[in-house]
Amino acid sequence: MDLFLIALGYLCGSIASAIVVCRALGLPDPRSAGSGNPGATNVLRLHGRKAAVLALAGDVAKGWAPVVLASLLGSAPWVTALTGVAAFAGHLYPVFFGFRGGRGVATLVGVVLGASWLAGIAFIATWLVVAAAFRYSSLASMTAAALTPLYTWLLQGRGEFVASFAIMAAVLLWRHRPNIRNLLEGKESKLGGEGK
Repeated sequence: MDLFLIALGYLCGSIASAIVVCRALGLPDPRSAGSGNPGATNVLRLHGRKAAVLALAGDVAKGWAPVVLASLLGSAPWVTALTGVAAFAGHLYPVFFGFRGGRGVATLVGVVLGASWLAGIAFIATWLVVAAAFRYSSLASMTAAALTPLYTWLLQGRGEFVASFAIMAAVLLWRHRPNIRNLLEGKESKLGGEGK
C-alpha cells in the first residue's frame, strides 16, 4: 500500500494540467511559447485568466488529493510526506508528457495544503504579499516555498513534512534558475506587464 500511494502520487503529479486544459480549450501548447513552462503563470500570459485558473486548480488538486488520500488511509507520516514529494516530482518530470514539466509551485501548494492547511494558507498569504509588493510571480513563489518548511515546523512540528518541504523548496529554487538570473538582470516579466 505504501508503494502504491507513492506511485499514485507520481502519476497524479504527471498529469500536466496546463497542457490538458489548453488542449481541451483548443489553445496552443504552453510549452511552445512564452517561457515554455507548462504552468499556470505561462498559461496566464499566453491565454488569459480562464485557462490559467483551470490549470492552477488542476495543479493544486493533483498535489492535494494523493496526500489527503494517504492521510485518510492512515499511512505513516513518512509515507504521506513521500507521496507529496512524488506528486511534486511528477509535475516536474511527467511520465505522460515526455518528462518535461513545470516548476512545481501550484503542485507544492496542493501538497502543503493536504499535509497542513495552516501551512498552506501561510504559503498562499506569503505569495500574495510578495506578489503585491514586487509584482514578480517567480519571486513570490520562491519566497513562499523557502519559508514553508519554517511555517510547517512552527504550525505542525512534524519532522517528516518539514524535511520533505525543504527538499521540494530546494528543487523549486533550482528549477527557477532562469528566473533568478532574470531578476538579477532586471529582465523578469512582471505580473500584468513585461520585463524591463
